Amino acid sequence: MVEIEEFSEVEEDDAAAFSSSSSSSSSAEDRHIHGCKYDVFLSFRGKDIRKTFVDHLYSALQRHGIYTFKDDESLETGESIPPALLKSIEESSFAVVVFSKNYASSRWCLDELVKIMECSSKSPKGQTVIPIFYDVKPSDVRKQKGHFGQMFRKHNSNRVKIWRKTLRDAANLSGLELDRIADG
Repeated sequence: MVEIEEFSEVEEDDAAAFSSSSSSSSSAEDRHIHGCKYDVFLSFRGKDIRKTFVDHLYSALQRHGIYTFKDDESLETGESIPPALLKSIEESSFAVVVFSKNYASSRWCLDELVKIMECSSKSPKGQTVIPIFYDVKPSDVRKQKGHFGQMFRKHNSNRVKIWRKTLRDAANLSGLELDRIADG
């Protein structure tokens, strides 16, 4: 598992630390051996952080040879996740989930997270999930509190129960709280 200390800043140092901790899957040959097309799948709420934090993180990972999937498409309300996106999750060694204030407002993000957590529980080579808490606390994600909780409570779906459990499980993983880091 990637230690929190390895993620001191979003830029160069982070990608270098991530690269060294995932060196077994950072080459195309290694990805092929492990059955993965991508080193990292990024899950995030686009309107919150696509043009800021995520673009910087993605660029840093790419510069260090970490082949990263970042979806630049947006779905209309009510549309389901395209099968190709679900396949990209399955074909990734790591999933970096960037929880932000509005992450829980997106059914798409919540369904992505369910798929990511399903992939992480597969043995023996389950996907490694690294949560990043961007302007939210892990306890807000875990318990659906604060602004994060307000966004989550807007859903009227038969999937709320599974989303709630999945958010709790993901927030219980060792991750990175950006507000606890200088310049986070």
